Amino acid sequence: MKKVRIGVIGIGAMGSIHAKYLFDGRIPHAELTAVCDSNTERLDWAKQSFGDKVQLFDNSDLFFASKSCDAVMIATRHYDHPILAIQSLKEGCHTLIEKPAGVYTKAVREMNKVAQKSDKVFGIMYNQRTSPLYQKVKDLVESGELGKLKRTIWIITDWYRPQSYYDAGEWRATWRGEGGGVLLNQDPHQLDLWQWICGMPKRVRSFMTFGKYRDIEVEDDVTTFVEYDHGATGLFVTSTGEAPGTNRLEVSGDRGKVVIENDKLTFWRLRVPESEFNREFRGGFGSPECWKCEIPIHGENAQHIGIIKDWINAILNGTELLAPGVEGINGLTISNAMHLSAWTDRWVDIPFDEDLFYKKLKERIDHSTFQKRGGNETLDVSGTY
Repeated sequence: MKKVRIGVIGIGAMGSIHAKYLFDGRIPHAELTAVCDSNTERLDWAKQSFGDKVQLFDNSDLFFASKSCDAVMIATRHYDHPILAIQSLKEGCHTLIEKPAGVYTKAVREMNKVAQKSDKVFGIMYNQRTSPLYQKVKDLVESGELGKLKRTIWIITDWYRPQSYYDAGEWRATWRGEGGGVLLNQDPHQLDLWQWICGMPKRVRSFMTFGKYRDIEVEDDVTTFVEYDHGATGLFVTSTGEAPGTNRLEVSGDRGKVVIENDKLTFWRLRVPESEFNREFRGGFGSPECWKCEIPIHGENAQHIGIIKDWINAILNGTELLAPGVEGINGLTISNAMHLSAWTDRWVDIPFDEDLFYKKLKERIDHSTFQKRGGNETLDVSGTY
């Protein structure tokens, strides 16, 4: 079987890891042939790490003009993901982007239009979808084992970040440099998994603070209430300022509830559905018999390597992607709706007013501290996370 020639744009923290996976031969039927970054220090690192076996480029135009790769991984800053993905797809390259899909849905929607017209394989690095824990919860929900959903709660506050983390880069935690805070940097995986498992909410009401715990201009504490079309409700709580933090997903339905916490999946299973018990029970006080079931989890949590292998397999064999790139808009839609709700202090329906969101975001970009330090809204192709 032939090898797919891979190029990586943005070789900062994540991009360099992906490049090393490829260069070290950890991805079957794939080879690293080119990297691109506008940061000369990162290119020096690539030269030392890969020698003359990999071509180096300092801008995306030269990178694509070289025709040195069949497929491209994009690991740059958030604003550039849709821009570079569009360029890659139009250049005829299979494309895999890092999370998030972008900063605002209008740009991501344009990216998706290009992807849907293309015959290339377009994926996104939602590596948490490879987790057998979350795959099992998704199976329990979709199979009906949990019954009709009633409530979903995700408390994800174990993103603790000290001030020194933010001080490490001038672009960090700025509207112009990063486009958001904990929702856009740390939480894209959870927002994706939340909708992947439970479906998209129909409206959100969000409360957030900006620079509550640290000297930053974006959100670092969020509490959001959501409602679903089928009548269920949900809660999403996240922060970068709590220690110790919590990572707990709870999904309740007519047949019980499932909980993921501390890498364990527990199913509190009702012997009969709650609705059936309520309909037939004639006592004053009572509740359905409940069994605590420790659900066995099988399979490898392949993470980033798993997503890359899955992408390569789709390119070579036409298999279905675990994380299609066009689905990146779903979690971002929830994130954008959360921001818009907090900014306007009201409920926001999904789909929401994308023009209003961009207007509100642009106001913050125009007053961003990163702008005063010479930053650009579109941040070239540097991937120096």
